[in-house]
Amino acid sequence: MAGTRKLQPSDREFFSDVARAVFTNPFSDERAEIDAKIGGGSPREDQDDRLIRITRRVAERISQLGADGDACLNHYSGEDRDVLAFTFLFDGHHRCRDPFDKLISEQIAAGEAACQLPFAKDALDLLERRGFSPEEALRDFGLFYQIRRGSYFIGHALVGDSPSMKELRLNLWNNIFTKDIRWYNRYLWNRMEDFSTLLLGETGTGKGSAATAIGRGGFIPFDPKRGCFEESFTRTFVSLNLSQFPETLIESELFGHEKGAFTGAVEPHQGVFASCSPHGSIFLYEIGEVSVPVQIKLLQVVQERVFTPVGSHEEKRFRGRVISATNKTLTKLRGEGLFRNDFFYRLCSDQITVPPLRQRIAEEPRELELLVRHTLRRTLGEDAPEMVDLVMTAVDKVLGSDYPWPGNVRELEQCVRRILLKGYYEGDQESMSTDLRRQLFNKIDTEGLDASGLVEAYCTLLYRRHGSYEHVARLTNHDRRTVKKYVTNWEECAS
Repeated sequence: MAGTRKLQPSDREFFSDVARAVFTNPFSDERAEIDAKIGGGSPREDQDDRLIRITRRVAERISQLGADGDACLNHYSGEDRDVLAFTFLFDGHHRCRDPFDKLISEQIAAGEAACQLPFAKDALDLLERRGFSPEEALRDFGLFYQIRRGSYFIGHALVGDSPSMKELRLNLWNNIFTKDIRWYNRYLWNRMEDFSTLLLGETGTGKGSAATAIGRGGFIPFDPKRGCFEESFTRTFVSLNLSQFPETLIESELFGHEKGAFTGAVEPHQGVFASCSPHGSIFLYEIGEVSVPVQIKLLQVVQERVFTPVGSHEEKRFRGRVISATNKTLTKLRGEGLFRNDFFYRLCSDQITVPPLRQRIAEEPRELELLVRHTLRRTLGEDAPEMVDLVMTAVDKVLGSDYPWPGNVRELEQCVRRILLKGYYEGDQESMSTDLRRQLFNKIDTEGLDASGLVEAYCTLLYRRHGSYEHVARLTNHDRRTVKKYVTNWEECAS
């Protein structure tokens, strides 16, 4: 009779831990602790090694329930059924893990044509044998793929061991799957279009990579008749850098235009809102650059989900998510009336800050070497420890440990390439000092700086120019600790 079996206490405890792992953020410390409890070992060991051991142990415990016919939800009820459901999903997901990772690589190479999944039928059949309905199995299979894409684009593109990077990855996962994936799976998997995201951070920190992780991590339904997902995830992310276009062309790039809508519109043009997939996201970069009239029109699109191409009276519907980003200080822009408050509030269902490289290195000094290794692996196509040593030696010799990396990760990538080409990198001294000089002289002209602030600003200007607290200390006749305090105070006040 269905629903009459009960788990043994030891099985219930084990499967409850597995269920907790399923709905706990995989980039969190809590998840590492749960995984260590399930699989043994340390929370700090290599995640892939630990997962191999965990999945093997989970599969063994499921097999101990009996033959496949006995390892079925229909034999259980109440809490036992719930924890087994999550356990079966965990097992099903990890059975698909390697094939999905292979699919992601193949799909990137294939582009917009959706790739076939020869393993899909076996995976769906297993879920149905476990007691899931065909509809549930189909959606869960889609969720498996979404989880693998989320893990891939968050984990591979946004590397780093600093606390701020760990926090970034955790926040991006929550942005895709919410704080509790059970809520997402039950209520929101097809209703995320109302959750807009605002990415903040300096130029070159990786806001584009963060946006890509969100945009390529959305749910895409599986089509069993075609044997593939409804579309390639390479089509689900559309981006537009708003700072690249003059004011007169931004509306056309956003909403499209009809033939003859304005001088030069010799053919109809499809804007990014029309290009965005219902399963995807549109990324509006440098949102702080757009004028108030454009903000009003964008507000209507985000709020009403409709837009009208330039020169047309036909309303079109937009169903994707909106991700926006800026390196501007929106608090200042809003205070000056250059960024509408209602537009700001509509954009920030979630607000995520991508940390600057200097903060990451200050939190974890090994971060720099890790990023150098990652950059070289992508550039050379393989690990090259001797090249890592070469780059790190060149960086340390010329820039030292205190260099603030004004161009952030983007500058570091070019630094690595420059060293490969020329053997050295001098740093971007002009970029560090130009903006601060302007700020300093503006404050002097407006009498907005006291004596201590003047000293702090001058020390900061020298530090950004020379990249060394010791050098600034010699120039100003202060000790190193005092100089570092002045620079820290100024940068904290400026932020």
